[in-house]
Amino acid sequence: MSFSPEALERLKLLEDKFSSMGQDLVSYLDGLLYANFTTYWDYIKLDTLLSLQSTKTDFPDEKIFVVYHQITELYFNLCLHELEQIQAQEKPTAQFLLSRIKRINQYFDALIRSFGVMVEGMDREQFLKFRMSLLPASGFQSAQYRKIEICSTDFNNLLVKEKRNMPEFDQMGTEDLFEHIYWKTGATELASGKKTLTLRQFEDKYSAELIELASYSRHNNLWTKYNKADKTAEEEAELGEQLRELDLNVNVRWPMQHMRSASRYLDKKPEAIAATGGTNWQKYLPPRFQLRIFYPSLWSSDELENWGRSSFGE
Repeated sequence: MSFSPEALERLKLLEDKFSSMGQDLVSYLDGLLYANFTTYWDYIKLDTLLSLQSTKTDFPDEKIFVVYHQITELYFNLCLHELEQIQAQEKPTAQFLLSRIKRINQYFDALIRSFGVMVEGMDREQFLKFRMSLLPASGFQSAQYRKIEICSTDFNNLLVKEKRNMPEFDQMGTEDLFEHIYWKTGATELASGKKTLTLRQFEDKYSAELIELASYSRHNNLWTKYNKADKTAEEEAELGEQLRELDLNVNVRWPMQHMRSASRYLDKKPEAIAATGGTNWQKYLPPRFQLRIFYPSLWSSDELENWGRSSFGE
């Protein structure tokens, strides 16, 4: 049996590759010979994946709730994968930035569109019952979402409104600034103003990791990479448009979808039902209250004034 010139060329390239590392090509060919063919279910670990949908109650719609949030975290993981690639480059090209930001926007587009599952896809009575078995867990505790925020913008933009643009910002350590991060105000007890158990659990598990990431990202976030990149006027305009989309997706459209879901399931007259984490969702979720904006210089004064209000970003 004779080998084609293409096969012989590949063998020569493989021999060069492994010999340069002091490795024996024949041993690797033996490994290839003995290995089983890859199957779809083994490659994506399908059996393991489908074993992770355990519920805490017997209500059928709880499975929808679990699966949807797992899908959400997988999309968040893809967003972070793109942001990590951006951060790894000292001076990324405009086209590299553009391709990665577009991917992140596509991931959020898919999440936002699919949130109808949460808004319309569960039986309300089932939800109001099985949610009680989840206390004090909350989507507030998504560390990956917090990481996306930290990697996307200057840390100043993530502080509570009263602490943004402090003259002493550049002199303050990240750990001190972290005490003023906006999301802590969304996880306080409604009556006493103390930290909820949800927040205390979250901080115990993730604070050190998030502070480390925030310190790394203070001068190494998406906005700093955008400013470092050489770009033509056309590239700058396109990048600006994609950054505006990202700002809307993360800080307006995504929270508004959560608001719609909370309103459907928790807004019950005459008094709204508290979220599982005890958070004040009526004040925390609406973008017009938080005024969290990643790239304020890309928006007009009128747009900033009307941030998150009716039909904004739709």
